Amino acid sequence: MTSTATDEAATRRALLEQGRAAGQFSGAAWSFGDADGPRDRGWTGTRAHGGAPLDGTDLWDLASVTKPIVGLVVLALVERGVLGLDDTVGRHLARYRDSPHADRTLAQLLDHTSGLPGGVPLYRDHPTRESLLDAIGTLPRNSAPGTHVAYSSQGFILLGLVAEQATGQGLDQLTAELVSAPLGLADLCFRPGPAARKRAVATEDCPWRGHTVVGQVHDENAVVLGEVAGHAGLFATLADLERLAAALLAGGPPLLKPDTLALMTAPRTDRLNLRRALAWQGWDPVGSPVGDTFGSASYGHTGFTGTSLWVDPEAGRYAILLTNRVHPDREERGFAALRRAVHDISADPRPVP
Repeated sequence: MTSTATDEAATRRALLEQGRAAGQFSGAAWSFGDADGPRDRGWTGTRAHGGAPLDGTDLWDLASVTKPIVGLVVLALVERGVLGLDDTVGRHLARYRDSPHADRTLAQLLDHTSGLPGGVPLYRDHPTRESLLDAIGTLPRNSAPGTHVAYSSQGFILLGLVAEQATGQGLDQLTAELVSAPLGLADLCFRPGPAARKRAVATEDCPWRGHTVVGQVHDENAVVLGEVAGHAGLFATLADLERLAAALLAGGPPLLKPDTLALMTAPRTDRLNLRRALAWQGWDPVGSPVGDTFGSASYGHTGFTGTSLWVDPEAGRYAILLTNRVHPDREERGFAALRRAVHDISADPRPVP
């Protein structure tokens, strides 16, 4: 590592340690690198305030970083001819054939142009899986399809159900088969078992559950759905996401064919209010969550718990940041600005020859 790269790594660590000292999270892990691997990786802090120190094997609640991973599952099924991007919700899910969402396509769900609302706390009034799923069918549409980007977790819940219905397999099984197994992701999973939960990083001291959440999905709608859902619920280690980032930078295999990944990550909504691809966020020149140094062809996703994965294929680099910024509560304590600053430290983390 050159002196410049060393200085940048030290600056990044210092920023994250300052964030921890300011109470923005109890712990953070990061990796910035390229297809050859990390150029700057590390961790700081503890799994909970007053808890065990991070050691690099820690299991993080990915929150909405689940969405593009489920998107990879859906695109793998499209590639195999099991699903089509123009398939409708009503074609696959009998429950919703008489709902306002019946004619919404998988592509519209993937790029958030379906008109379904998002972030609706359905769990408050629908404490069972069946009740919550029924409630999704009655949600009003916010816009005509294809006219506006409206981030919708409910849309990804439907995508998970479609994948399950089309294959006869659970979404957890599909993710293990189509993502974890090809890349050798040892810890990527829904519903971590007892041994894995011992390595989990704490999230919120949840009023609804009455205790601090550790090793269970933070998202309450996902809890009601059984902790396996298309919008949230995956856990992973830093090493898991590094392997995923490397595969994306390498063009897709063994997850997807290069043409399929190119289709998945191409901007689709530039004439609308936000840049979106299929299951991925695009880089918006104003308000990008990862700052200003990533290229216009870059893509990624953030998670409510304080997680993010971003890939810049033209520059050949990736950025991973994992925190528990909702610990002990979800109050905003300046994390968004810190995340941008951490990503802005260097436009190119690769050492100069």
